[in-house]
Amino acid sequence: MLASGSSGNCALLATDRTRILVDAGLSFKALAGRLESVGEQVATLTAVMVTHEHSDHVSGLARLARRLGIPVYISKLTAPAIDWGDLQPRLECFQAGAGFTVGDIDVDSFGIPHDATDPVGFCFYAENVKIAVATDLGYITESVKFHLRRSNLMLLESNHDLEMLKVGPYPWSVKQRVMSRVGHLSNDTMSDFLLRDFDGFPARLVLGHLSEHNNHPEIVRLMATQALERRGLTTPVEIASQSRPSEVYRF
Repeated sequence: MLASGSSGNCALLATDRTRILVDAGLSFKALAGRLESVGEQVATLTAVMVTHEHSDHVSGLARLARRLGIPVYISKLTAPAIDWGDLQPRLECFQAGAGFTVGDIDVDSFGIPHDATDPVGFCFYAENVKIAVATDLGYITESVKFHLRRSNLMLLESNHDLEMLKVGPYPWSVKQRVMSRVGHLSNDTMSDFLLRDFDGFPARLVLGHLSEHNNHPEIVRLMATQALERRGLTTPVEIASQSRPSEVYRF
């Protein structure tokens, strides 16, 4: 995870042959710096995957695509929702729910409930490892639960603490949007998923897209850990940060 939060989202998946960037919500300079900090180079990227068109996921996309000339994998409906300027990017458009292959990584996309044009999550498969990415969703549908199963690493949203959100600085209209079924996952919803539907398979559970004003990493960690303990599970819990890359997860 290179960045996770309302100011910018970006993650890297890599094999020996293929390097996929998931979302591009960082400036080109910031992205290059964070990649270098984990021993990677921006020039070696193979492709970019886009979950949806909100600025914290695509603010650096147009310049990145222009500078590197790499393909941008994006849903057919999301592509027209982005202002590409005078750029003619190399778009690889897919139907939400479709699968495809990039290098030696197989990819499945799946729809998620969020107030964007055609938002998707992704599952990535390579070398007998599955990584699932599901952030920016108002609730966890049965389809999302299905796609999250048997993941070696799962990135799941835990955006806000309900009480902090209710008394926080956002206008009421924004609070309603965040709490809606096309908004963002609360800590309570995340915890309920771990209690009721989580299969306990992942070697790593990464919780991300935390609100800067309406959440705290230690609240998220405590709620997740307590839910897992009630299930008798010892899955390691990591909290993705907005300001710095995570450790490199190796499989």
